[in-house]
Amino acid sequence: MYENKRIHFIGIGGISMSGLALIVLDHHATVSGSDIKESELTEKLEGLGCTIKYGHHPELIDDADIVIYTAAVKEDDPELSRARELKKEVYERADFLGLITKEYKNCICISGTHGKSTTTGMTSLAFLKANLSPTIHIGAILEQINGNTLIGSKNYLVMEACEYVDSFLSFHPTSEIILNIDDDHLDYFKNIENIKASFRKFTDLLPENGFLVLNVDDENAKTLNNVNKRIITYGINNEANYSAKNIEFNDIGCAMFDIYLDNKYLIHLNLNVMGKHNIYNALASFALAHQYINNIESIKEGIEDYKGVKRRYELIGVLENGIKVYDDYAHHPTEVLSTLNTTKGIKCHENWAVFQSHTFSRTKSHYKEFAQILKNFDHIVIAKIYPAREINTFGISEDMLVDEIKKENPNVVYIDDFNKIVDYLKDNVKDNDLVVTIGAGNIFEVSHKYANKK
Repeated sequence: MYENKRIHFIGIGGISMSGLALIVLDHHATVSGSDIKESELTEKLEGLGCTIKYGHHPELIDDADIVIYTAAVKEDDPELSRARELKKEVYERADFLGLITKEYKNCICISGTHGKSTTTGMTSLAFLKANLSPTIHIGAILEQINGNTLIGSKNYLVMEACEYVDSFLSFHPTSEIILNIDDDHLDYFKNIENIKASFRKFTDLLPENGFLVLNVDDENAKTLNNVNKRIITYGINNEANYSAKNIEFNDIGCAMFDIYLDNKYLIHLNLNVMGKHNIYNALASFALAHQYINNIESIKEGIEDYKGVKRRYELIGVLENGIKVYDDYAHHPTEVLSTLNTTKGIKCHENWAVFQSHTFSRTKSHYKEFAQILKNFDHIVIAKIYPAREINTFGISEDMLVDEIKKENPNVVYIDDFNKIVDYLKDNVKDNDLVVTIGAGNIFEVSHKYANKK
């Protein structure tokens, strides 16, 4: 489809953009790109022959046939402006990915406010164990495929489908998972009703014979149970097609449970990732995979082989004095609650949460909810808010979050510099404590520096 085309990516180091570059390379396109800084993802692409420059380089546009940009790129970006001026074929990332989804016989889109990367990883490994040679496009680094994208056959595309700015409405799914629907990205959606409406539009994209795998324990997702599609339900607390029963947890918080299909025992799973929330992710993955894979042992092996993706309660290291250091991508109250529950399931002396809120708008909307959850850690360190695409016009500050937490837990401090946070941890964390950095920004640098990984 893109053979002999020259394709330029503005922001090629992004987790999805870098995967798209790999896909078009497989189509024998010539790829160039630009980004703010070098990373493992850009290094990998350069090793495959991509021309990548750092900073703004509008001269790279001149020879391009197609230009792809991310939603974070503004219209006055020098490269995008040059592409418009030269009347190049230009696509926003989601629109271009949507074109690619048309190329696959089965496009499996995994959506929801929380758990997309994990469930995409589990589902991908189930398809790999079944020797179905899926193409995989995931929003995180999956160890088993040594990256975020794996090129397979045109029969199956297993991919993460993000709702932000209605991106997933550009795709062409033949099956969908909807894990949950929560009040996130309010800078775009404004309220939960608009978010639910967007997910309903997403289900409208399914063909009549498409599968919709739905979490009936999630109140907002359950409202889609009346759409005119082939609905497959899963849950723990409510009547569902696929349900988890006889749930137990091992010493580090990984679940063991039986899966029942229409109230009949089907198989037993032993997860290798922690937390109750991963029971839901595994159920969704199993329910979807079971529509395509008859050998349930292959599905079981794939899901049990999943040991996490980068930045999803990832173990960074265990220090000589027994201190465990983790990093987690959680950036919404529901996700931080899952991080808390996972932490409580791990045996340790005391726990430390190092939290970096992600975007001023989200902090403004949820700082009281964040505080109500974070207060339950033994010790809390608040880092500077990660602005992402925003400037602070919301009247929010880190002190507001600290003050809210202090109402019920005095063990909270605000530290405005990562190196100072690392020094604070070194001075205060005790033997056999647990430290977890939390946030979707660059807070992972703290856990890596503290554990001497960088």
